[in-house]
Amino acid sequence: MRGEYQHNIDAKGRLIFPIKLREALGDHFVIFKGLDNCINAYSQEKWNAFETQLAALPSKARKVQRFFSANFECEPDAQGRIVIPSALREYAGLQKDVTIIGMLDHVEIWDSAAWKRYNDATDTEEVADMMDTLGV
Repeated sequence: MRGEYQHNIDAKGRLIFPIKLREALGDHFVIFKGLDNCINAYSQEKWNAFETQLAALPSKARKVQRFFSANFECEPDAQGRIVIPSALREYAGLQKDVTIIGMLDHVEIWDSAAWKRYNDATDTEEVADMMDTLGV
């Protein structure tokens, strides 16, 4: 999955989800708190595999399990909209302008201003060093 899409979230928390990303995720997918204060969207298949990994963690990993277990299943309506629950909107600071990005095997949903701040703070030299370290 790839691409960057600009959309608005309405007062009821509805967000038009880009058709290319809907097709990649399938008819039903899962949204949950992501790292970096965004929302992640995984296909049901990918979520099931991740959930199996979470369930297998030892009890000392409760914090990780709790963080990711507050998730919601999504099924886009006839207009291609999904509802972002208020708890996730608050977590990601979603107000009106939203940026949706394809992130290889999943999707991230960002408040557009937060996405801009994140990108503006990204140091390309640091990214280049990371790529070298990772062998890319």
